[in-house]
Amino acid sequence: MTAQDLYTEAAKLEQRLHGANLDTRLALQPSVSKVLDKMRSQGIHIPSRLRRLDAALCEDALEARFDNMPV
Repeated sequence: MTAQDLYTEAAKLEQRLHGANLDTRLALQPSVSKVLDKMRSQGIHIPSRLRRLDAALCEDALEARFDNMPV
């Protein structure tokens, strides 16, 4: 994928996540991380808003895992 393809894919995911509920955010988190990983591996600059979005989605996924753990 070219840099433009990756930026376009990231923008599409970002739009889908805008105002999305937790289930949608959890479902799209792996896709966002995968796109950013491809960008990193190709040496493409990742805007800070996308890095923050990825971090927030990873945090949501981690918290969701712990919500289901018995105490």
